[in-house]
Amino acid sequence: MIVEPKVREFICTTAHPDGCMENVNRQISYVKSLSFPSEATRNAKRVLVIGASTGYGLASRITAAFGCHAATIGIMFEKPSNGKRTATPGWYNTAAFEKAASAEGLYAKSINGDAFSSSIKEQTIDLIKKDLGQIDLVIYSLAAPRRTVADGTVYTSSLKTTSSVFTEKSLDLKNNVITQKSVEPATKEELEGTIKVMGGEDWMDWISALSKAGVLSKNSMTVAYSYIGPKLTYPIYFDGTIGQAKRHLTKTAKEISETFPEVNAYVSVNKALVTQASSAIPIVPLYFAILYKVMKDQGTHEGCIEQISRLFREKLFQADLASDEEGLLRMDDWELDEKVQSKVMEIWNQISTENLFSLSDIDGYWEDFYHMFGFHFDSVDYTKDVDLCVEIPSIN
Repeated sequence: MIVEPKVREFICTTAHPDGCMENVNRQISYVKSLSFPSEATRNAKRVLVIGASTGYGLASRITAAFGCHAATIGIMFEKPSNGKRTATPGWYNTAAFEKAASAEGLYAKSINGDAFSSSIKEQTIDLIKKDLGQIDLVIYSLAAPRRTVADGTVYTSSLKTTSSVFTEKSLDLKNNVITQKSVEPATKEELEGTIKVMGGEDWMDWISALSKAGVLSKNSMTVAYSYIGPKLTYPIYFDGTIGQAKRHLTKTAKEISETFPEVNAYVSVNKALVTQASSAIPIVPLYFAILYKVMKDQGTHEGCIEQISRLFREKLFQADLASDEEGLLRMDDWELDEKVQSKVMEIWNQISTENLFSLSDIDGYWEDFYHMFGFHFDSVDYTKDVDLCVEIPSIN
């Protein structure tokens, strides 16, 4: 079948298997071009990535495997092709990752299912015991719209404020025009649901299950990913429902370290990047497009793989692990630099539909968006028929 992108607002409903492979291989090539400190290769020999198939989670798995030569287990929740519809991009990404890892003699197995569930946790523990014995590093990189807990209750996350209605400029992704977007305040139930889904409760459940099973090595480490952003986006993000959930995540890191002496838990605050999760947040895509232009002009722009490889190389395994007063690893340091943010705000106050393409990197935003789904790579022939049904070796 010839596969073309089918975009509906902030999501693409198709994925290209060859394009996803190209996306993965480019990230692998980048990581292999870097030099990693011996501390990284020594302390990250066996790595579990929860949420391993796209974005920061995929970049973490690639960095661990091809930068630290680690054995990796990846947890994902993806759909294979049914022969008529494409698989989700994370499915194709994982297939490409496992193929590349196998070619270099690296252990790589994946588990497909709901990471929130106890059954997936049990399945993961069984696999660790069988193949690896223990885990040295647990990356927690889940972004989900809903979560079902043990008693069957379903919680849903919401992208809302926690105070009053917030109205600001936004980007209509369908038409590439500037609009005004208003975001309503969340109800108490919506806020609680968002914290249940996007907070630290499930991260704690994972570490608790792994520790109880005896599959965490002594002085193991776990890292969860977060975002804070500039004051411009505070009402919808940091002070909004998602931000409250991320505060819960930060609190959980301290609780994990206190509860499990063998585990060092951290939260890495990452840079604003186009991901399937961030594309859905009102107002944020316009900020991203402006930020992309400013940081590219200043030579400090990073994608997922550049950001995570820097985390592994310069932060995680240093003897004096550099964190802020809240214990956060600030990978957003370049984004929040005063020179960057002052220029972003200058552009924000000037931008309109008429000057959108000159004042922002809207083309770069869309390029990253299409790359997530395996499209817009010059090296891929999109006119040829491709097999939609791609197997993941460790699953099929």
